[in-house]
Amino acid sequence: MNKTILALSVLACSLPAFAQDVDFYTPNKDEGIVYFLPKTMLEINVIATQETYQPGELCQYANRYLRSNNVKAQAETNWEIKQIDVKSTGIPDSTKAYIVKLKDKVLTSNIELTQDGIIKAINTESPKQDEEKPYVLEKDMYHDNGRKYLTEEILMAGSTAKMAELTAKEIYNIRESKNLILRGQADNMPKDGASLKLIIENLDKQEKALTSMFNGTTTREDKLFTFYILPENNITDKVILRFSKLLGVLSADDLAGEPVYININNISPDIAAPVEKKKKKPEGIIYNIPGKGKVTVSFQGKTFYDKELPVTQFGVTEVLVEDLFNKKVNTRVIFNPQTGSITKIDKDI
Repeated sequence: MNKTILALSVLACSLPAFAQDVDFYTPNKDEGIVYFLPKTMLEINVIATQETYQPGELCQYANRYLRSNNVKAQAETNWEIKQIDVKSTGIPDSTKAYIVKLKDKVLTSNIELTQDGIIKAINTESPKQDEEKPYVLEKDMYHDNGRKYLTEEILMAGSTAKMAELTAKEIYNIRESKNLILRGQADNMPKDGASLKLIIENLDKQEKALTSMFNGTTTREDKLFTFYILPENNITDKVILRFSKLLGVLSADDLAGEPVYININNISPDIAAPVEKKKKKPEGIIYNIPGKGKVTVSFQGKTFYDKELPVTQFGVTEVLVEDLFNKKVNTRVIFNPQTGSITKIDKDI
């Protein structure tokens, strides 16, 4: 029968007999199973949208023939921040490296580790982690080239002004054809709804492509930028990156952009680990009890992210004792490899 152990006070007890089975790891000194506890690295993901405008080759005639005002004749690119997200991830903590010395009387040799050596499970297998869903980045569809819809008469025009005039007439002809079809007044009406839809879509496509030769095209594309920060202490108004509407996402030391700030506040001071001058010899399987940090990210006074995240550096470590791994008990433990905390512990009795 499996029995879940809920009393953390029991887990935190230590026995002197177990002190010789787990120790701080020193390379090339002892033999055994080496594992790390993780420390928290914050991953800041910024999704920025790049908007690019390309003028049409007939842009100077847009107002004359299509009555389109304020059509720009120069290409330009603008950026905007769409989303900022922060994730808490675990990396090996070199100050929390331990070695488990093998003994016949205890069952701590069946240890599962991550590829980085972070402890995942003892005497069992950790559950398969769900793959994180990638960010959905939006991107404009391909813009059709209006030149492929130009008639022979337009292409043979002797000047750009004449080409613009004939192209505008073609646009108005397309609009008139659509109106006649939609009113049911066309000479050759589509036989069914599907044919009607197809014809209208094709006419819309031609009109849009030809109009872009006057008004130009604007494309929008999302791009992902990732930054990392290690929250050892409280952080106030730290510049993690800079942003420019003209240049986009920049590094923190590039003064061409305005600063994006991050604040990290320890909201679990009651369990903050005391400062120790000397390392005390560990007395069992060490695990983390992570603290919490309130993380905010802001730009130009606007808050883009404001949440609480687990931060192991703001927490403490505790000990699982030798008696829990006696062969008669067969204790199974699953750890969270991101934080080093216990997610499940049970035993046979």
